[in-house]
Amino acid sequence: MIFATGLLIGLVLGLTGAGGSVIAVPLLMGLLGLSLPVSAGLSLGAVGAAALLGVLLRSRSGLIAWSPALWLSLGGIIMVPPGQWLASRLPEAVLVPAFVLLVAVVATRLWRQAGRDPDATREIRASIPENGPARDVSCSQSPSGRFEWRWPCVLRMVVAGALTGLLSGLFGVGGGFVVVPALVLLNGLPMAQAVATSLVIITVVAGSGFANFLWHAVLPWSLLLALTGGSLAGMLLGTALGRKVAGPALQKGFSILMLAMGASMLLHLFR
Repeated sequence: MIFATGLLIGLVLGLTGAGGSVIAVPLLMGLLGLSLPVSAGLSLGAVGAAALLGVLLRSRSGLIAWSPALWLSLGGIIMVPPGQWLASRLPEAVLVPAFVLLVAVVATRLWRQAGRDPDATREIRASIPENGPARDVSCSQSPSGRFEWRWPCVLRMVVAGALTGLLSGLFGVGGGFVVVPALVLLNGLPMAQAVATSLVIITVVAGSGFANFLWHAVLPWSLLLALTGGSLAGMLLGTALGRKVAGPALQKGFSILMLAMGASMLLHLFR
């Protein structure tokens, strides 16, 4: 059951351009009966491992924009521990509704994107694009059209990364639903490059959060290995299926699944 849960997490993460990690926590809570803080910590491990595999699969694609990835990752690492500290002190009666609200926001955005920009839904994390040079990345404060290490531009990257880290610490999500739009809107990256770059940020932020979680938690290694192994297998399966099934219909279906799982979490909490 643990391996199957990880497999499903990796598959969903691989078959979405942003927001796939949001489903990891409901799966861990529903299928394994874990609390939200423990599920959030384990989710970071599964999501981070799957994202790292995605980075390795895309390492030669030339699509990763390393400068924005650096600053977003830095902001994320700083804010993950405060998010985890806050999550450990809030009751589930507060955490669960807040998480469900986050799920609803992400699901709504993905549904709208599927109707407004269907081509963007085909850029998923599990797909391996053809090799090509990364385009110059701009910032709204960079008139040259290239990424400039100027304070306003860097500050925006760090703030976006900090929001990602806070949500990762609180809810165990990778933060792709924040990172991908930030890379597109603040840096002008095309969707394929934004998705590829987001994998680096998710790997770093989720990995740091998982390491901090392990430092304070005592869990059997058999559970950790089974969950991580399943997530890696799921990402590989997503690689095989990605180009055949990715598109608006899949994204809308995933949005409905997210809302259904969020509703089930609320029913379980207040029954």
